[in-house]
Amino acid sequence: MSLTRRDFVKMCTGTVAGFGISQMFNPSVVHALKKFVPNVFWLQGQGCTGCSVSILNSVHPSIAEVLLDVINLDYHPTIMGSEGHEAWDFMMSQAEANKGKYIVIVEGAVPTAENGHFCIVGADANHKEYTMAEATLEMAKNAAVVVNVGTCSAYGGIPAAEGNLTGSMSVTNFLAENGVKTPVVNIPGCPPHPDWMVGTLVVAINAIEEKGLQGGLAEVVKILDDNGRPKPFFGENIHDNCPYLEKFENDEYAEIFTDPVKCRYELGCKGPSANSDCFKRKWNGGVNWCVENSVCIGCVEPGFPDEMSPFYEAG
Repeated sequence: MSLTRRDFVKMCTGTVAGFGISQMFNPSVVHALKKFVPNVFWLQGQGCTGCSVSILNSVHPSIAEVLLDVINLDYHPTIMGSEGHEAWDFMMSQAEANKGKYIVIVEGAVPTAENGHFCIVGADANHKEYTMAEATLEMAKNAAVVVNVGTCSAYGGIPAAEGNLTGSMSVTNFLAENGVKTPVVNIPGCPPHPDWMVGTLVVAINAIEEKGLQGGLAEVVKILDDNGRPKPFFGENIHDNCPYLEKFENDEYAEIFTDPVKCRYELGCKGPSANSDCFKRKWNGGVNWCVENSVCIGCVEPGFPDEMSPFYEAG
């Protein structure tokens, strides 16, 4: 299948009606992305690693194509072969060599209590330990862009929920409080869909190829909503597009999750408060999505989980 760069950009930014990334992503996209292959460093803070697991399930392009052709993933503590100070020092040396041009992906929130010592993420050859807070600041200040994957890094998520003792906060707020002005893109979700993560990276890379680093990043910022999310993925309300919307309007509510026909609103569905394209993109290779078997819990929104609780209610 042939896909030009221009067609791909139009598709990703929603200007080609009827095209969804999950239908259009294929290896031909990768072959158009050869001029700019960025160095990428993936930091993991306070989270469950679910975002990493999700991106590993990328189908088109496959995760192998993403890692080998789309980006240079120079550091990822879960999937890389190296470990210890060799891995950490390599990341730091590569970041120094590519100052201002690399991409930092952050998964997980940033604990700030106890001087950040609730989360130690690495150590160098001199045995200096780095907290998540220190690593995030060090890597973000010289990055071209920071991409927060998952609601924990984007908005604080579960680690920052009421009752937490670690002083956790979103990367977005943490960088702002510390005066780091590097552009930030949020890709929330618990976890985010693989298409959202890979698609955003490819759109950013393509824009940089076309318009240079600063011009390309400016184009990416234009497609973000007020919560820092790419509008092509997070610009539609789930409730307004739900296949059970007619049942909602007719007050036909399900009493159990396994009801295949009726609306799940009275079981606790947060679709009216959630904005993403889950309803058409679906998950697990397009097999299903949350509302098909349960309810939407609003995991892509800044208020998750506190403002979305309780997730389930008696019908």
